[in-house]
This record gives sequence, structure tokens and C-alpha cells, in this order.
Amino acid sequence: MVKRPDGRVATVHDPKRGVDVHRGLNGNRQVMHERADHSRVYAERGGRGYVQRPYRYHGHEYARRSYYYHGRYYHAYYGRYYYHGVYINPYYPAYYYPPAYYGWVYNPWVAPVTFAWGWGGNPWYAYYGAYFTPYPVYASASLWLTDYIIANSLMAAYQAQADAQAQAAALNGVTPLSPETKQLIADEVKNQIAIENAEAANRSNASAEPDAASSSIQRMLDDGHTHVFVAGADVDVVDASGNECALSQGDAVQLSPGPNAPDATAVNLAVLASKGGKECPIGDTVSIQLADLQEMQNHMRQTIDQGMQDLQAKEGKGGIPAAPSSAQGKPVESAMAAAAPPPPPEDEVKGEINQESKEADAVEKDATADAAVSSGPNDTAAAPAETPSINIGQSIDQVVAALGQPVKKFDVGSKKIYVYKDVKVTFMNGKVSDVQ
Repeated sequence: MVKRPDGRVATVHDPKRGVDVHRGLNGNRQVMHERADHSRVYAERGGRGYVQRPYRYHGHEYARRSYYYHGRYYHAYYGRYYYHGVYINPYYPAYYYPPAYYGWVYNPWVAPVTFAWGWGGNPWYAYYGAYFTPYPVYASASLWLTDYIIANSLMAAYQAQADAQAQAAALNGVTPLSPETKQLIADEVKNQIAIENAEAANRSNASAEPDAASSSIQRMLDDGHTHVFVAGADVDVVDASGNECALSQGDAVQLSPGPNAPDATAVNLAVLASKGGKECPIGDTVSIQLADLQEMQNHMRQTIDQGMQDLQAKEGKGGIPAAPSSAQGKPVESAMAAAAPPPPPEDEVKGEINQESKEADAVEKDATADAAVSSGPNDTAAAPAETPSINIGQSIDQVVAALGQPVKKFDVGSKKIYVYKDVKVTFMNGKVSDVQ
């Protein structure tokens, strides 16, 4: 069990069930069940989540995630890649477009265009009006896709909030998303389009597989360039002072070029845009786990793909310019997506997500009961031994006093990692920043 400095439980791990339950700073609950066969069930409140099932192609492991989000059922495909001591799941497109289509999306259009999104009557748009303003005109598809990514992220953020009054309080004093930050996002959109175009160049080889070192965050960490990520899920992170803060859908963070230690499992990024409240303030430097950073890139690439699909359907209509004839035509299914087994029925996926939420209820109930027994008035000699709790912000000495000396220690500048038999504790500047 991991507790915050105020005593609230942040994370509960049940080794028997293999379930992790995390309560975010904003109150959202995230449930993750990682099984031994690398299948996974992820659940949020409201019956949202995904079921991930692995399969093999050419001796390599891939996975299909079957998502059920806000009443929509769809699939996406991922690899499994070992990087810096952890396994990450980079996103790979299920379909690739003709080269000319990527050129039409990447390069400026002949003339700027206006486009009516039709968001005016939507509650999320009014709520985030102080934070997000779409471009008045679009000189390129990358700018259109930038607003598409931000808007879809904010829609998800709004729908994930159950309490409208809590929302209103959280957005007091919000700083608008600046034109400079939006341009950085647009530049990153072009970068991700270029990556996909390079992947698509291999489609002449029917069995070609994507290169994880080129398509995943490894490339972004090693290419010596600045990169921007837009959060696609709630993530609790730790700043340079060891204090916890939150990132949520639609926030933006920036990765600056620089060397990364070979065993680093987290990376420092600067907060470019956030929505106030318990979120990390703009200008903060925060440490983000590699797996979470990969999911941010996944969110951008997946949303870009959805946007390109929408663009193809809209080109020549509603103000969107027509693509050249060489850019038209149906996309080609990728080899690794074609090799996947048939997807599970929607009801089966919904059932697994709901069942995982019920398991999480039991995990939290058991953890609460154990805590009550260990702190109750009964004879301590007869009570079960209390499992040591590690809290975000604790010092190294406090952790050692609770858990003893670690099996292994890793010292990476301001970051230290203590590895125990059943847990790994990460310190930033001498304070606990993450427990796994």
C-alpha cells in the first residue's frame, strides 16, 4: 500500500489477485490487472477501459487492445518492447495510407481554410473555453490535427469527471493554452506523421514489421530533438522537489534533448500547459515513468490516425481542400494487424472491464479492513502484522527503516532506485517519487 503525506491511500497492490488500484489526486480510480501471459485488463469508473490480449507474429509479441470508452467499442495494436529495464507497449497503426496522402497531411495547404467544428453546443467546449481556443483558420492539416487532438483529449477529460461542481472549482484561474504551445504540438504532429510515413514505406514488403527503436519513445529520447506530448489519461507525477501533482487529458509536457542514464526508468519533462487546481503548474519539471510517457505518445499517434481517417472522409467538403488524386484510395492493412486473431465480442470486453472494477472494490475493501485491524484497539500481539506502508515524499531513511536494506541500489544523479524482493522504490532528490 502506498499512502500520500496526508494519509490518503494512493495505490493498493494485491499480489494474490495481481491487481493494482490507484486513486489519482483528482479522485479518479484506475485499475490495472497484468497477467502472467502479458494479457491485461484496465478499468476506470463508468465501465470504461480496455482488454489487452497478446499474440505472436514472426516470433515477436504484439497485442490488440479492445477499448470500450464512452459507449464506443474499437481496437488498436501495440508491440512489446524492452527498454531501459522496463517493458513498454508502443502503438502501431492498423492501416497505412499512400505516400501522397502523408505528404498532403504533412505539407502546407495551397491556401488557409476555415472549418466549422460544431462544438458550440457541447458542455465540454464551454467548460474548457478559458483553456482552449481553436485556430480561426487552418494553413495545414497538422494545425487541424492539433485542434483535433486537443479537443478529443478535453472531451475525454470532461466525460471522465463525475462531479460538475468539482470541475468548476478545479478550473479557477486557468492559464489559456498559448499559441506557442499549440505550435509546438503542431510540430510534433508533423514529426509523428513523418514516423508513420517511414513505417508505411515498408508496406511493399507484405511481412514487414515496425521497428520499435524507430517508432517508440526510444527514438524521441535519443534523437537529440525537443518533443511535446499531450496527456491522454490522468497521471500522477512528482516534481523536482519531490511533491506530487497531476496531469490530465489535454495537458502538454515537453521533453528537452539530453543524455539519459541507461537504467533510467523515468524522464524529466517541463509542463507547458495545465488546467489548474491539483494539476502541475506551468513551468514545473516533473518526472514521468517511461511506460506513462509511451502511453502519451500512443495517445497522440492513435488520435492522429483517427484524425487522418476523418480528414480523408472530409477532404473536399466543409472547407477542407481536396487531396490530389494520388493521395486518394483505401489504406492498406498492416501485416501485424492482419495476423491478429479475431477480436472478442463487445459484451465480453465490457464484462471483463466490469468484473475488474468489482475486483478493485474487493481489493480496496480488504486493504481498508487490514488497516483498521492493524491500527485498532485490539491486542497487537494477536493482530496480523501490519504491512509496511511507503508514502510519496518519504525520505530514504524512512523507507530503509520500514523495509530494511534493499537487494539492489541504483544511483542516477538526483534519482535513486532501491529494489526489494517485492517492490521497487524510486527516489527523486532523496524523497519517494514512485513505488512499483
